[in-house]
Amino acid sequence: MGSVLGGLHPRKPRFARPPHLPSERDEVLRSRAEAEAAIAEARKSHERLRQAIEILPQGIVFLDAEGRYVLWNKQYAEIYSKTADLFEEGARLEDTLRIGVARGDYPEAAGHEEEWIAERLQRLYQPGARHEQKLADGRVILIDERLTDDGGVVGLRVDITELKQREASFRLLFDGNPVPMIVCALDDERILGVNDAAVAHYGYSRAEFERLTIRSLQAFDSEPPWTADAAGEEQAGRTWKHVRADGALIDLAIYSRELIYAERPAVLLALMDITERKRAEARLAFMAQHDGLTGLPNRNLLRQQVDEMLLHTRRSTDKVALLMLGLDNFKAVNDTLGHAVGDKLLRGVAKRLRSTLRENDALARLNSDEFAIVQSGLTRPEDAVLLAKRLLEAIADPYLLDGHSVVVGASIGIAMAPGDGDDSEKLLKSADMALSRAKLDARGSFAFFEAALDAKAQTRRKIEVELRDAIQNDVLRPYYQPLIDLQSGRITGFEALVRWPHAERGMVSPAEFIPVAEETGLINPLGGLMLRRACHDAATWPDDVRVAVNLSPLQFRSGNLLSVVTDALKHSGLPPRRLELEITETLLLEKSAQVLATLHALRALGVRISMDDFGTGYSSLSYLRSFPFDKIKIDQSFVRDLGANREAQAIIRSIVSLGKGLGVTITAEGVETEAELSCLRTEGCDEGQGFLFSKARPNAQIISLLAAQRGIDGVGEDAALVA
Repeated sequence: MGSVLGGLHPRKPRFARPPHLPSERDEVLRSRAEAEAAIAEARKSHERLRQAIEILPQGIVFLDAEGRYVLWNKQYAEIYSKTADLFEEGARLEDTLRIGVARGDYPEAAGHEEEWIAERLQRLYQPGARHEQKLADGRVILIDERLTDDGGVVGLRVDITELKQREASFRLLFDGNPVPMIVCALDDERILGVNDAAVAHYGYSRAEFERLTIRSLQAFDSEPPWTADAAGEEQAGRTWKHVRADGALIDLAIYSRELIYAERPAVLLALMDITERKRAEARLAFMAQHDGLTGLPNRNLLRQQVDEMLLHTRRSTDKVALLMLGLDNFKAVNDTLGHAVGDKLLRGVAKRLRSTLRENDALARLNSDEFAIVQSGLTRPEDAVLLAKRLLEAIADPYLLDGHSVVVGASIGIAMAPGDGDDSEKLLKSADMALSRAKLDARGSFAFFEAALDAKAQTRRKIEVELRDAIQNDVLRPYYQPLIDLQSGRITGFEALVRWPHAERGMVSPAEFIPVAEETGLINPLGGLMLRRACHDAATWPDDVRVAVNLSPLQFRSGNLLSVVTDALKHSGLPPRRLELEITETLLLEKSAQVLATLHALRALGVRISMDDFGTGYSSLSYLRSFPFDKIKIDQSFVRDLGANREAQAIIRSIVSLGKGLGVTITAEGVETEAELSCLRTEGCDEGQGFLFSKARPNAQIISLLAAQRGIDGVGEDAALVA
């Protein structure tokens, strides 16, 4: 036992590592495993990053801190297709740039290659560096590079060739456009760009524009010329008032559209200068409400002013007076001194009227020689009388015009509101009727409106309506009064006189409806109707018998008188030599070249022209020089005075002598007695017309009348037969 025990020699204690402490070999193995795992994870991350950047539409490149390629996507390689063969992991960007420059891949580097490469590498490590690069094939690449935390670089490449082309097109259209254009930022309204047309139009330099906002150009503080919620939508035709560099105000129609400009949200403004259009519109608006000669309000504006005054007076007991003032004998001034003097006279009258009125009184020119004055706040009609007297006195003083001392009077019609009318139209109508009465009573005076005047106007209106219907329905008829050769006693022709057989009132006198026809313009269709009827009837008479038709001055102003006469002759078949057209001296007062041209054209057709009512005008003899008449008709006022007035006989003797000297026929109107007939025969008058021979008859009686005259000699016998 012991030997056994003794045979066992004790050993020195042996210190082993604790089982939890790895050996050096284990440490190495673990580190290697961790590294391999990290590398595997990095490779996975690298692959995930590669896959991620491959799906991006932009070119992406990763460089390490020393500018070596780490990772790039296919878009990057496609952008730099000529240099893609140099891209290797670990290759330096500087080397690829040098090779690319040497091969001509970067035309921007030509001539200064080293400087270009140095500048490119310097930009590489500038945070947020962004610039453009042009390639040999003409493409333009936008480069945007950012530093990573480990000192590397991530770069973005975008092919902006198409964008640059659009920008170039925009710039071409922008800079070369004759329309002023401005681009301003949406956020702060600062002007980002202008074209040459804007520089020229506003007078600011480009540098000055860049210090301005679009709002600073506006004449008044207001909203910018685009709507905040109209992103991308065109804002067409809004108008603004801007200030040019010289301080002048201009009106603009602005067309705007939002866009991106210099990488900022902006708005493009096309500016159409409408200053002249606005001025023209203002002039037209002024002309629409004002008289062009005097600058006074016209009837349209006056009506507005009167209605406003009447509206205010409804709240009080005050009255409004409308005074319509008509100049007396103004036409004579125009005829004797000319229209230029007449215009100056009207301006002088307007000036005097204005100086006579209160500031809040209204003054307007209604037509050629009529003015209207409106005064509010009156308490009694006598106030209007005082005003009327002041106006008449102001106008009565002579006017010195072009060396002429011109005196003109006036008549005034007064209407009081609300009694004579509760609106402008009624009040003007009442004042107009009062003016007509004032002119009839005594020129140079005034008259108030009375209800009886309105009744008269209603009658006139009824005549107008019924006359219009009568013309349309062909109710009116010509009656014919014979013209007698005073030597042979035979009928040489007939004067056509219009008659209106009325269903209720019988035969209406021409004195009732002819003035209405001339005032309303119905004289043109009425005159044309009578001319056609007369030519048609005369075509059935013997070939040596003429027909005379009266013409109104208004028919000459229509501009189609020549064609009306030509058509009447053509459709009736009446030879022009058998038609005689009678005009009055008032037509020649106009001294119109158109009137004389029409008269000559009518005479060239072969139509005879006669001057009616000779001796009643201002300058009868002077008219005989302006046109070669075929006949002169002595006014019946001279014939009527033959028995009691030696001067009348002397005048007739002179007219007959004048006619013989001019080679024209002399006809006496209004012959009613044998004594008048005898005197006219003694003085050598050619023709006579009047009740002594016959009243006017319908055409149905003319044929029998002419038949009865055939073969009968002697004026007395003719007179008996005709009567």
